[in-house]
Amino acid sequence: MIAMREIGKILHVAGSGRVIIQISEPLPEGQILCDKGGTRVARVMELIGPVKSPFASAAALTNSIKKYVGRTVFAGQEQYEKRESQAFAQKTRRRRTR
Repeated sequence: MIAMREIGKILHVAGSGRVIIQISEPLPEGQILCDKGGTRVARVMELIGPVKSPFASAAALTNSIKKYVGRTVFAGQEQYEKRESQAFAQKTRRRRTR
């Protein structure tokens, strides 16, 4: 079972289509956010607002993002591990090609 931790709440969908999320902690760009059932709903594009109460601007990963407004979102630990392993693989490829 994947360990999921609560990250924040979807506040609204901006006119640009981006999802604005009030988050409880800073997140890396590219972090995938899921609903409580594990459905991928958004990808963090950038952090905005004050450090003490940050917000994330995220790209929707579902066409029905409006139904998630007001709902809590979660991040799974496997997302961080996957990003770290991808970064390691890219560094390794760069070293081999030099």
